[in-house]
Amino acid sequence: MSLRLLLPEEGVSDLLHAWPTEPRVYERGKTALDEVITADFLKDYLFTGCAPAEEIAVVKSPNPSLNRGAFITGGRTDAAKLRRLHDSGHTIRLGNLQRVVPYMARVSRHIQEETGYSNYVHAFLTPPGNQGLRHHWDQQMAVIVQTAGVKRWPLWRPPVEAPMREFNESFRVWKDDYIPVWEAAGPDMEIDLEPGQSLLLPRGWVHNPHVLDSDEPSVHLTFAIRERTSLWLAEKLVAGAIEEDRFRRVIRPGELEGAELGRQLLGTRDALVQYLAGLDVTRVALEVRQAARTEREYTT
Repeated sequence: MSLRLLLPEEGVSDLLHAWPTEPRVYERGKTALDEVITADFLKDYLFTGCAPAEEIAVVKSPNPSLNRGAFITGGRTDAAKLRRLHDSGHTIRLGNLQRVVPYMARVSRHIQEETGYSNYVHAFLTPPGNQGLRHHWDQQMAVIVQTAGVKRWPLWRPPVEAPMREFNESFRVWKDDYIPVWEAAGPDMEIDLEPGQSLLLPRGWVHNPHVLDSDEPSVHLTFAIRERTSLWLAEKLVAGAIEEDRFRRVIRPGELEGAELGRQLLGTRDALVQYLAGLDVTRVALEVRQAARTEREYTT
């Protein structure tokens, strides 16, 4: 199982059966993942200019990510520029390893087959004593796999409930006083993540990771595990409605206002209830399970 590359048996069981809502650290030890995706491999990929520019982000706290023009020349990754930025303290994020590294494509696919959740993998290379991204929260469960150096993770409890894409994402609902309030109160939890350890970080938890050591860089992989939700199931339940002509009928412009709009909504709601009541749930379940194991979203 690919999950066992990221987590020990206990962690795999927690992820598959408990789905923790509190951060947890696991002693992973060294796995095949550590032998293949090494710091030297990532640096070689980045600093030879082979990594696709669209999958690279460069950031040094407290500033936002740099414009891509800072590390590309002629539309391609400029290895010399990228190395200079890294040497000046910038974190390099190589995104979506499952798209650009065949080994990680296989790992990602196997994780989806095991969980029914699509996923993506980012690698973060942070120079000694530096920080990339500042305080934020994510909208999916993350498995943080530390492979080199030590990174400190101050963590705060979720300020919003169950964030998802396009709902309660940090940049959509951000408040200017968040960081001062969090810093004044101090973190709810603080973890120094070491090589051979993995952190299970539930969605919504605020994190502000940084490298304390002034001599040793940090390398970690973030496996973002996209939860399936009841909304996803609802979308699957109604997807087949397109096969019925009543749901393909054009709504005329004049029917999109006033009392007529209300009638259209009521009529569609009633038709949808009737459609759902007639579904063969056993058949749909087979289709949904197949979609869970194979369907990939390409946003990150």
